Amino acid sequence: MTEVSTIGLDLAKNVFQAHGADAAGAPVFRRKLRRDQVLAFFASQPSCVVAMEACPGAHHWGREIGKLGHTVKLIAPAYVKPFVKRQKNDAADAEAICEAAQRPTMRFVAVKSEAKQASAVIFRTRDVLVGQRTQLINAIRGHLAEYGQIVPQGPAHVERLIAQIEDPASDLPPAARASLAVLVGTLRHLQEQTAALDAEIAARAKADDTARRLMSVPGIGPLIATAIEALAPPVETFRSGRDFAAWVGLTPVQRSTGGKERLGRTSRMGERTLRRLLIIAASAVVRWAKRKGVPAESWLGQMLARKPPMLVIVAVANKNARIAWALLTKGGIYRAPAATA
Repeated sequence: MTEVSTIGLDLAKNVFQAHGADAAGAPVFRRKLRRDQVLAFFASQPSCVVAMEACPGAHHWGREIGKLGHTVKLIAPAYVKPFVKRQKNDAADAEAICEAAQRPTMRFVAVKSEAKQASAVIFRTRDVLVGQRTQLINAIRGHLAEYGQIVPQGPAHVERLIAQIEDPASDLPPAARASLAVLVGTLRHLQEQTAALDAEIAARAKADDTARRLMSVPGIGPLIATAIEALAPPVETFRSGRDFAAWVGLTPVQRSTGGKERLGRTSRMGERTLRRLLIIAASAVVRWAKRKGVPAESWLGQMLARKPPMLVIVAVANKNARIAWALLTKGGIYRAPAATA
């Protein structure tokens, strides 16, 4: 009997699909597995490479199957899709995963430990709360605009709208005031919860030596420093700082052909939370530089003189991502060159 070399496993809620192949890529078996049969099945298989798409639950199954002596490899779904033949079904997906895993140049996702995943939950939770807070602010602003109450955008200005709602002498109809008070109460509760999460993140950053070193970079504070540690894979996964910046999604899309280089907008691939935090921090750095001024001969000064503001913001975020990778790889703290701001 031909010995299986690679098994592609298509994950699901209840019924999984396994596709086994030998070292030459020839199929050895195709089998459906119920959820309670998965671990028993892999315990009976010889040690081999088990490949899965990087999706919810993949890291859990990667850890459990890895305990059975198998080598687990996770693949981004975008890299599996080209290997799906014509019709899409569970068997075809499992076969595509198996074929993709056998490619010598394939890129894989590192399996995260439970502690690594747990440290990232706080950022996912904060994202949900911040999104709900934005929805409530927009709702309050939109409703009060119907009564002629207009303020600039941004959370810093919403208190002026809240003051109108809570002022008994304002012209708001009583029925509208009662409903808007519910939104205000919910908004303040979300702000308290978000502040509590921010305080916990700041405490983590203060207690962690790596986070403190990352915070030596202008534009990287406790939130970003802790997020890099929690959300980024091991630094040895990347060959260079550019690879790390590309993983975050801060490098341009290439559409080059015929020897002509054509670069588009930023790819926006990879870790969305970390990319957004880096962009927001970079925008603050650029605003400060435009308001206070920077040496014209500095890198940032030259960029501001000849590039659009948004492009400069992305460039600063890209630069900070590369510096963070260098600090994680080589240690030490950031020391700005004398000619830079």
